Amino acid sequence: MAKVMSGQDLIDAGHRQGRWFAAALVAANRVLEDGGTDAAALEAALAHAPAPAVPLRGAGERAFFVNIEAETPEEITNIESVASSMRELMRTPVLRAGAIMPDACPAGPPGTIPVGGVVASEAIHPGMHSADICCSLAISVFPGVDPAALLDAVHAVTHFGPGGRARGTQIRPPDELMARFAAHPLLAADTSLAIEQFATQGDGNHFAFVGTIRSSGETALVTHHGSRGPGARLYDRGMKIAEGFRRQLSPETLPQNAWIPADTVEGESYFDALQLIRAWTKASHVALHDLAADRLAATVSDRFWNEHNFVFRKTDGLFYHGKGATPAFAGFAEDATDLTLIPLNMAEPVLIVRGKDAPNALGFSPHGAGRNFSRGQHRRRNAGRPDAEIFAEETAGIDARFFCGVADISELPSAYKSARAVRAQIERFGLAEVVDEVVPYGSIMAGNWMSNAPWRRRKTRDASAG
Repeated sequence: MAKVMSGQDLIDAGHRQGRWFAAALVAANRVLEDGGTDAAALEAALAHAPAPAVPLRGAGERAFFVNIEAETPEEITNIESVASSMRELMRTPVLRAGAIMPDACPAGPPGTIPVGGVVASEAIHPGMHSADICCSLAISVFPGVDPAALLDAVHAVTHFGPGGRARGTQIRPPDELMARFAAHPLLAADTSLAIEQFATQGDGNHFAFVGTIRSSGETALVTHHGSRGPGARLYDRGMKIAEGFRRQLSPETLPQNAWIPADTVEGESYFDALQLIRAWTKASHVALHDLAADRLAATVSDRFWNEHNFVFRKTDGLFYHGKGATPAFAGFAEDATDLTLIPLNMAEPVLIVRGKDAPNALGFSPHGAGRNFSRGQHRRRNAGRPDAEIFAEETAGIDARFFCGVADISELPSAYKSARAVRAQIERFGLAEVVDEVVPYGSIMAGNWMSNAPWRRRKTRDASAG
């Protein structure tokens, strides 16, 4: 009777059982059937074995650029935390380079890319662009329009908070874009969500900001939001795909740093889906700006936009992940201009900058002012002071509004790093050139919608009824 190789033979030879056993045993037994030796059969089987697991880099083996300086004890603590996380992050085997921006702050457990972090990688890491894919800024210039009128118009047409627009008030994205969504395997399930949440801004630090261009005095609208639910769902799918590869390729890699190899079907599909999410997000910004223009019967004289939570592929073949970092290199996208936007806080100008492609920043600049404290820490630091008092003090001279009607003090200027310091460090590290500013008139943010959330109101009613 002819000898047959079994899975136990592979295990006895020191190999861990896996899906590859099936194809391996077919190949090995074909060799044996043809009269081959046991050694030849084993060689044929091992041709189907997965590559050896890729180990983490040694601690400190891959350095990163630091483009941030501390001025206060709190900032020292913040930078130490960011640097510690970056050191662990840079052990990820496929990373080639990293950098942190002046607005850097921690964003998860140790080893997670911080806000204000940039990495160059051989692969695509969903966890390194975050769930808020393509968080971005857009500006439109409205010559001859009164800032107060523009802020009122934007307030009337925008939507902040959870969920999307109610049926009957939804704004449909471009048909060509929706057709591409429906045809993409990673996005097709979310076409309804892409309609419901189109031209909405979510919550958190997203805003609609109205001001005047310092150089011309013209009124401008700046919006800040990302890809909302469609992007978050793509992120979830991307993380699951990356986790499958992590277990196979590099189990030591932290789950948040898992990667999708770019040269796989999965990698190509995910990168293509990112581009569609980018197009949807840009169209969402533009729709809001156009709605405001239509409401005022106004003309837009200039417009541009840029993302700061995204993955960019450069001519060197590497994938540059910016998590809260603004691209500052020429041609970062087909629709890129030579200008990008960096907001600081609601009481400070939005900076209009020209990138300098600084090698020490991997060609990026900061995306804003960042935080030294979490939202919860900021609230605790202000415990005992009425929110109305804090709001009045920090928004003096500007028309600051919260869409839900309840102020969120964790989005007021004191919640962020010093705008002056961030601006000075942009210059000190050669990250970008400030060419103009949008001087604040007023802004709209979601506000603390959770204080009036439906489930809280039901709980209050139930307690009263009891």
